[in-house]
Amino acid sequence: MMQEIRIAVVDDHPLFREGVIRSLGEMDGLDIVAEGGSREDALKIVGTHYPDVMLMDISMPGNGLEAVSGVISASPETQVVMLTVSEAHEDISRALKLGARGYVLKGIGSQALADAVRSVATGQTYVSPSLSARLFADASRQREAINRHDWVSELTEREKQVLNLVASGLSNKRVAIELDLHEKTVKHHMTRILAKMKVTNRTEAALALRDATESRLIS
Repeated sequence: MMQEIRIAVVDDHPLFREGVIRSLGEMDGLDIVAEGGSREDALKIVGTHYPDVMLMDISMPGNGLEAVSGVISASPETQVVMLTVSEAHEDISRALKLGARGYVLKGIGSQALADAVRSVATGQTYVSPSLSARLFADASRQREAINRHDWVSELTEREKQVLNLVASGLSNKRVAIELDLHEKTVKHHMTRILAKMKVTNRTEAALALRDATESRLIS
């Protein structure tokens, strides 16, 4: 017979906490061993009951995220799952970096929550599907941004100087004067710059430079 998963529920809203306890308590193989409503409660519970899984809110006295490290330090075998309304990317990232094995939104159904608890209890990481899709999309956008800015490392110092002046609105003639170059040389630099940036005109180059500057990839 499979051993029951021992669960602690820490949330400062009694009505919500009671609902979670009742729902999970009716599921086969799940045993609620403790409950609380603050960071302090979470630390006391983990040091006394050593639950297999701790469901913990973020927005509670003492802050749930601040409790993650303490819970894991006191009981490395306890798997922490944040059960929260926060969909903030920063909260998700921080929770997982701190060691939480799950991040679940409070709108989840009781069966889905039970499945999440069982997954985490076996050592897997669980993030609500909608949030997981968003994290993947964010990661993809970051990779795309990096790829878009690969041209930065290919520019010579002189090309960067030319590009910055062109992006500020100067004509090739004015750029030549500023850098003490022949106008023909500036045109040659611009041809190479556009090719490296994979853009077709000065406006696109200026916009790409702005994006790179905002990302602190070029000075």
